[in-house]
Amino acid sequence: MPLEYIDHYNVVTTDAAASAKFYVDVLGLRIGDRPPFPFPGAWVYAADKPVLHLIERDKIPEGTGRVDHVAFRCTGYGEIKGRLEAAGVDYDERVVPKFNLTQLFLQSPDGLKLELTFSEEAVAAG
Repeated sequence: MPLEYIDHYNVVTTDAAASAKFYVDVLGLRIGDRPPFPFPGAWVYAADKPVLHLIERDKIPEGTGRVDHVAFRCTGYGEIKGRLEAAGVDYDERVVPKFNLTQLFLQSPDGLKLELTFSEEAVAAG
């Protein structure tokens, strides 16, 4: 059976509510339904898909350190830049000329590097 796509990613955090607030308030995602697991957490949705699972733990376990960042394809370039600036979130903007993409790199409250990628059309639309 071939793989189709990445379904979601999971982040361990010491404060699921604060992490969820960042993804909602700054990136414009939303909190959605989550199964009644016996531990705290949240599922964060992009449109109707749960793309991020937050799991709250008292301490963050050591990881492999192999994942460099998680990337989202985005629209609303001007809106997202405004949200980042209003929230005081530092970001690094890079242009990929061969593919006509603009990327914003930033850190989540949990220290996860995020990439927000915009097409040339999305940047032009603002």
